[in-house]
Amino acid sequence: MHRLSRNSVSAIVRNGGVRYRNLAAVPLSSSNVINDSDRQGDSNLVQFSTRLFSALTTGRHTLSDSKAQLNFNGLVIGSRFESTVAASESSDPPAEKFEYQAEVSRLMDLIVHSLYSNKDVFLRELISNASDALDKLRFLSVTEPGLLNDGLDLDIRVQSDKDNGIVTITDSGIGMTKQELVDCLGTIAQSGTAKFLKALKDSKDAGSDNNLIGQFGVGFYSAFLVSDKVVVSTKSPKSDKQYVWEGEANASSYLVREETDPEKMLPRGTRLTLYLKRDDKGFAHPERIEKLLKNYSQFVSFPIYTWKEKGFTKEVEVDEDPAEAKKDGGDENAEKKKKTKTVVERYWDWELTNETKPIWLRNPKEVSTDEYNEFYKMTFNEYLEPLASSHFTTEGEVEFRSVLYVPAIAPMGKDDITNPKTKNIRLYVKRVFISDDFDGELFPRYLSFVKGVVDSNDLPLNVSREILQESRIVRIMKKRLVRKAFDMILGISMSENREDYEKFWENFGKHLKLGCIEDRENHKRIAPLLRFFSSQSEDYVISLDEYVENMQPEQKDIYYIAADSVTSARSTPFLEKLTEKKYEVLYLVDPIDEVAIQNLKSYKEKNFVDISKEDLDLGDKNEEKEKEVKQEFGQTCDWIKKRLGDKVASVQISSRLSTSPCVLVSGKFGWSANMERLMKAQSLGDTSSLDYMRGRRVFEINPEHQIIKDLNDAYRNSPNDEEALRSIDLLYNTALISSGFTPENPAELGGKIYEMMGMALSGKWAAPVYEVQEPSQTVRSESGESVEAAQLVEPTEAGSQK
Repeated sequence: MHRLSRNSVSAIVRNGGVRYRNLAAVPLSSSNVINDSDRQGDSNLVQFSTRLFSALTTGRHTLSDSKAQLNFNGLVIGSRFESTVAASESSDPPAEKFEYQAEVSRLMDLIVHSLYSNKDVFLRELISNASDALDKLRFLSVTEPGLLNDGLDLDIRVQSDKDNGIVTITDSGIGMTKQELVDCLGTIAQSGTAKFLKALKDSKDAGSDNNLIGQFGVGFYSAFLVSDKVVVSTKSPKSDKQYVWEGEANASSYLVREETDPEKMLPRGTRLTLYLKRDDKGFAHPERIEKLLKNYSQFVSFPIYTWKEKGFTKEVEVDEDPAEAKKDGGDENAEKKKKTKTVVERYWDWELTNETKPIWLRNPKEVSTDEYNEFYKMTFNEYLEPLASSHFTTEGEVEFRSVLYVPAIAPMGKDDITNPKTKNIRLYVKRVFISDDFDGELFPRYLSFVKGVVDSNDLPLNVSREILQESRIVRIMKKRLVRKAFDMILGISMSENREDYEKFWENFGKHLKLGCIEDRENHKRIAPLLRFFSSQSEDYVISLDEYVENMQPEQKDIYYIAADSVTSARSTPFLEKLTEKKYEVLYLVDPIDEVAIQNLKSYKEKNFVDISKEDLDLGDKNEEKEKEVKQEFGQTCDWIKKRLGDKVASVQISSRLSTSPCVLVSGKFGWSANMERLMKAQSLGDTSSLDYMRGRRVFEINPEHQIIKDLNDAYRNSPNDEEALRSIDLLYNTALISSGFTPENPAELGGKIYEMMGMALSGKWAAPVYEVQEPSQTVRSESGESVEAAQLVEPTEAGSQK
């Protein structure tokens, strides 16, 4: 219960509850009594005030003919309530409806300067509008043949004046009446094409296929990206008059007038005249216009002509020099020959720009291999024929057409594997080029080498057609494109000519290995395409299928060893036991191989096993023999472990060695020697994680080797002998190198090797030293006794010829 002081209640009554009028009125029950002991802060005060305000300001309540009484420390407030819900609802003020308003000049500024990021697209948008006008005329002429009575060809013509910075685009399409001119160009974001499509959809005679491109109603205004002024002159076959629309950039109004100049009259269609800005007059060069047309509008279904300067050579007579004529005049009998020279005659004429036809719109059965190859060379500026191509049409939930290619060679630099934006996929919408920056959305990075075109009407593009929005449609398209790409590559691998796939693997093998890391969903498609060297095929690569076929009957796993080259892998001691058992071992010699195989994990229910890791099971364990060996060498292992200390996690009896005395294996979950080498070589790697990821190293010894037997005898007879302990150190360092690891102190290792060599080679090849005895001479001393003279012997060095 809540209780309020007299002053608080009096203030609320006196002020009429002004502070709480913004709160909703809540019905107050007659049993609600305010008590200070239950106050829980301002929220309770607001709740109480709301109820009190409802009781004080509303003369009616939902309780019918009842009385409520409040007792606040002796202050009693009474009120009468009646049921008047309908009256309360009718007292609400009526809502007013407003329409959005827009500042036209500001809206135009946004469309021109914020909608498009590349000025080049203005020509694409205007050509697309011209194509739509021609399509409308062709469609309407089916039911109204009189629209084509003037006999004009359906085409688009682009003419430029580079000196004055003027570009003119003329089409012989449907044109516009005065009202259509106002509706389509005077109303921003109203698409005449979209309106026409809606009418077709509502019509019973509408066809299911159409080639109309426009849909947003803002493409025309892209002209102001490069123009200060745009003039549109149009003539509709439905009208006897021709009208002109004039608009300027950053203006909030436009002009519409009737065309009266006979020289500017059009039989039918529309002519756009763009007066380019000072900084954009480069767009008026005929070469640039032609380049933009071939890039964006190459496959528009109507012919596009450009006004281009041409030339031809001819021979013309040259006026003879009078001095030479006088010189030659002496010989009257000589035959006079007229002198000529070759000149180039210049003229201007229309030239067809879009000669290449959209091959993906044709039936694949009707297109030859030569046509596919020629289209590939022209579209992607290649000089070599592709290794494979795939032409397909996808229908159903998503409809699109595509032609994909596998190039013959990788690009120079081979940086496509790290660059997701390769511009290898050209995206079209109804044959109009949109962008080549969408390959990252339509293809994963590891398939970025695939080239091709994709044409779809269902793509969720933004208004500027520059951003492919993430959606379920895009994911479906990506899935199907990837599947077709794998079918192409699989076709190359199954070709009778083995050299084709060897060529592909040499150029793009690393891309597929990257796919093992980045695309788990397609492991089953990637794995059959992988190729590796092996212990039984060191000169050529084999597939995993070939490896499985060559497996021994008792072999359960696929074995591999990672090294920096085939030579290093061939000489590693880890192979000794497997070679004896004729088990084939894959050589992973590329830096990416080991990570790819670890992500693949298994193939055809056979696990990949690294033979350089601990707990290698070759399936030939003999428990009784192992028990005997452990009893004999167990204490020696402990002795070696005590000497090596923290350098190794443990010392164990090896089951993988046959000729080497020892080997150093990696922990089951740590880095292998090859991976440790690669991580150390990373220029931007984190060195702090090296010790952690290096994990445990296990020193395995071969009890059958004589060196290990000698060390076992040394432990039993003289465990503290310095030579024996130094031998353990040297054995460990040697195992480091032979197992692929890098010694932590190469100088110390070199010193130990020199020391051991000195002990082994000391005086081994030295020539024996012989003392030459000379005849002694007898001399007499002063006392008269005969004394033998002393003989001087020169010292000799070991191995000297003296």
